Formats: sequence, structure tokens, C-alpha cells
Amino acid sequence: MSKLFGAHPLAGRFNQLDPMQVLDAVEIDGRRATGRFQILNSYENRVYQLELDDGRWVVGKFYRPGRWSLDALDEEHEFLFDLDEADVPVALPLSLTDDDDTLGTLGGAAAGIHYAVFDRVAGRAPAELNDEQLRTLGGLLAEIHTVGEAGDARHRPVLSPATYGLENLAALKQTGALPAEVAPAYVATVEALVARIEPLFEDVPMHRIHGDCHPGNLLWTPEGPVFLDFDDMLVGPAAQDVWMLAPSFDAEGARQRQVLLEGYTDQRDFDPAWLGLVEPLRALRFIHYSTWIARRFDDPTFRRTFGHFGTVRYWQREVQDLREQIARIDQQRWG
Repeated sequence: MSKLFGAHPLAGRFNQLDPMQVLDAVEIDGRRATGRFQILNSYENRVYQLELDDGRWVVGKFYRPGRWSLDALDEEHEFLFDLDEADVPVALPLSLTDDDDTLGTLGGAAAGIHYAVFDRVAGRAPAELNDEQLRTLGGLLAEIHTVGEAGDARHRPVLSPATYGLENLAALKQTGALPAEVAPAYVATVEALVARIEPLFEDVPMHRIHGDCHPGNLLWTPEGPVFLDFDDMLVGPAAQDVWMLAPSFDAEGARQRQVLLEGYTDQRDFDPAWLGLVEPLRALRFIHYSTWIARRFDDPTFRRTFGHFGTVRYWQREVQDLREQIARIDQQRWG
């Protein structure tokens, strides 16, 4: 499964990144680390929480090689500073140089790996969001999208049926990740899905969004919520961030999205028709998720975590899930 998604030349250095390299990267611009650190949970990047000798804690994020160009990473940081200027609570990257650069590149044995350092946000991840929290988040999400619309991100993906559907499908077909027993069914199902949902995306505004705005990327502090991890920032429809904050399929999920939009529409318009993108976007995420695993499968962490990936049973379940999404979309459109 490596014809297209072979290991990046820096993959070995990335997989073997050690604490001393991390500490050396953080100890610039006058910062000094005590040596105390904690590895934070992240499949995509390598993320460490580190104590400084002044008592502060910072978070060092070491970006997976080959995923984003420096221009794309700059656009993530630009979006964060744009949001901060608009008083949206986000975790900002710290300056790494006298020129206020917020991106660094490791040298030595880890040469070529890009990284950033953030102040740690102290808070809690809410197990469930109540209605008051949903309304608060809706208002802040509207502000994120207002800021997102005011700028661009030319080096970031666009979330559409073509990119997250057909382009991901083409990539999976080229890798050999799809077993012969199930490949025809999977291909036909994705193509049928895309044909159904492409018209729903016509004339829907696209702008910078968080992209991965699930509750796990929030921390609640005494001052309120803080949005974290804009690593998946892209250009897409507002409905992507809405459904990920209130993701349930059922009637309660639909109710929560309406509550969220009560706060959103106090700040910014949201066409109710855009809620018709919720199930299509969920289906596209299924396809994108499988492609994401395939792209990372040379990483030992991914092989250990997703050992079932690529089996006939895995893809049969994916076909079933996508067919269920098509049924939901048809029921939504035709009643």
C-alpha cells in the first residue's frame, strides 16, 4: 500500500524524534526548560507539554513532514493572529526569533522538521455541551467565520465533493489499499454519493474555517472557551464547523445544532439550507479519514493503532456506512 503514499524522506527522523531534540527546539529566544515534559496525545503531529524555568508551561508542536508546506503553515498562524485581533479566544504561537517568526525548523539529526511553540492553555475539555455553552460557541464560531471570510488561504485545501470525495477515492485506488473483493462496491458507492451531493454545494460560500472543530479541540477556562488546534484549517462551508461541534445523527443532534445556530445567527447570517450539507460533509469525512490512515500507514503508530485498516471487513463496513449516509441524504431531500 505504498505506491502513492510511501514514507516521506523525513519520516524516520519524525518517528524517532527524542526529548532532547524537543527541549533544544524550545530553548530559544531566552526560554529555558527544566526537563519536565509530557507527551500529549496526537496521531498527526508530535506534541509535547514542557515546563520552563520561570514556572510557565508551553506546548511544542512538531509538524508531520510532507503534509503542509511552510506557506500553508504560515496561513494557519496568520489565521490565528487574525482571530486574536478580533478577540476570538485561541492559543497563539510564540515568537521564535528576533523577527517574530513563529515557525522553526529543526537541525541536526532531526533536520527539516518544522515546529511551533504555544503557551499552554489551562482548562478542561467539556464532556458534554449544555445549551448555554452551545449558544456561546455559536456566537464565537460566527466570529471565526467572519474573520475567515475576510482573508484567504491559497495553500490550504478546499473541502468539496471533488477534493474530499473523488480525489481521495483516486488516491485510494492507486495505492492498492482497496482489496479486490470490495473495491468495486466502494468505488461505486463513493461515486454515487458524490453525484448526489455535488448540487448541494453549488453557490454555498467557502471561506477559511477551523475544519476539525470537534469538542476535543476546545478547552473551557474560567473566562470561557478557547479554540485549539487549527492544524486542519481549510477553505470550506460554515456547516463543517457547525456539525462537528454538534455531531449526533439523531434528533438531539439536530436540536443541538439549532441551539448552536441561535448564538451564531446573533452575530452572522446562516442560511438554513446549509444544514442540508451536514450529512454530505459527514460522509466526505468518512472517505477522508480512510485516506488519512492510508497516507500514514508507514508510521508504526498508525500500524499499531489501526491494525484492522485495509482488511476486507474494514472496507465492507465503510461501504455500509456510506450507503447509510446516502439513505439519510435521500430521506433528507425527498422526505
